[in-house]
Amino acid sequence: MKIDILTLFPEMFSSLNESIIGKAIENNLIEINLINIRDFSKDKHKKVDDTPYGGGAGMVIKPDVVYDAFKSIKSKDAKTIYMSPQGKVLNSEKVKELSKEAHLVLLCGHYEGIDQRVLDEIVDEEISIGDYVLTGGELPAMVLIDSVSRYIEGVISKESVEEESFSNGLLEYPQYTRPEIFLNRSVPKVLKSRKS
Repeated sequence: MKIDILTLFPEMFSSLNESIIGKAIENNLIEINLINIRDFSKDKHKKVDDTPYGGGAGMVIKPDVVYDAFKSIKSKDAKTIYMSPQGKVLNSEKVKELSKEAHLVLLCGHYEGIDQRVLDEIVDEEISIGDYVLTGGELPAMVLIDSVSRYIEGVISKESVEEESFSNGLLEYPQYTRPEIFLNRSVPKVLKSRKS
């Protein structure tokens, strides 16, 4: 799967090079490209935002810089997602659906958001990770990447995906490992009778 991320803060995504996602990138199961929206500013100071029409607090990311950044990577098979608190809340079914896409483009907003005109032009879907507001779309994009990657063949074992929480509609049971007794708390008897 190819994932292009349009962001003002590409350095935030360095954590994706670690652990399971890092190994998936190393093994060419996932390709992640970071596109800095600021690189498409025509302003000598690399300014990408301006005050909102109609007034109000904060700044809005300008449509032209987002559109030019998007045009630099757009392909026919890409699904473009705007990480937004107004979007549909990400759930297990949506994660599975997105894992079947060949190419995702993730647009990360910041400040008061992005000019609606460019969102109407390029975005296929808005997704939220919950009913709260963050300072930007970078953390939600990382959550989406992590959850979707688990369903890409070879990233984790098939058994792990099939046995995980939500795969059968139930939350996972408590987990235990060695030592058998920790702080005077023992592993449940029923688990000690099973072979590990």
